[in-house]
Amino acid sequence: MMYCLIALPICLPLLLMAAKHRFFTLSKMLILSVFLIHGGAALATPAQAAAYPPGEVLHYVLKWGVIPAGKATLSVEPLESVDGTLCHHFVLQARTNDTLDVFFKVRDRIDAFAQYGLQRSHLYRKKQQEGRHKKDVVVRFDWQQGTATYRDKDKEKKPIDLLPGSLDPLSAFYALRNERLVVGEALRLAVTDGKKNVLGEARVIRKETITIADRAYPTILVEPDLKQVGGVFKKSKDAKIQVWLTDDERRIPVRLKSKVYIGSFIADLIDQELPAAMTGPSG
Repeated sequence: MMYCLIALPICLPLLLMAAKHRFFTLSKMLILSVFLIHGGAALATPAQAAAYPPGEVLHYVLKWGVIPAGKATLSVEPLESVDGTLCHHFVLQARTNDTLDVFFKVRDRIDAFAQYGLQRSHLYRKKQQEGRHKKDVVVRFDWQQGTATYRDKDKEKKPIDLLPGSLDPLSAFYALRNERLVVGEALRLAVTDGKKNVLGEARVIRKETITIADRAYPTILVEPDLKQVGGVFKKSKDAKIQVWLTDDERRIPVRLKSKVYIGSFIADLIDQELPAAMTGPSG
């Protein structure tokens, strides 16, 4: 199936559905939520990148309907050199809570390295422990050849061709925060997890104020197009993913929600850490 079970993570991605048959985690939803979102033409400038400086950590609580399921963090690490290229370093970590650990333990971590200014990705790592299922994935980008190679432990796939400026799913999450979001307009981006490279689309739906933990956030709602997405989304009538971002210069994702036939999965922002020198409407 396509990128419906990448990682998200974000998103996305973390929350569980008991497909003994197949488990869907919100870490995957977090990533899917932004997998198809970005304007393509607008790359981050150093000034824009300051909206998510090293030291920013976003904390989320994960719920299946009203049932607490776990937690996730999105972190911006110090800039790092990858094969001589200065890169942003983004980290997504997700885990189930103690109660769900008894039934199905999840410990996921994704590290993404994208060229400073989010021009394109250079390295993507994913370590997953979901029940007995484990992965140790490394995706390496060769921009001289225009290819990406996916490797899970000792199994390496044939390199795939890349579209210009392709980003890994987690870096795309941050690229979304550089966008000028206009209600009614569509956003597009080339994104890859090393197995496929697609050009996806999402629409900016509306502006609205939502309340999380007694705090009101003016937000902009964005919804990815799910036509290319398989798995639980393909099986669900009226399946939907929604992302609410703060309506300010930081574009912080404060809520992610997935509607599928087994229920609603939600990730809500509950706390954030910022470098001491950084302030703003979302801080």
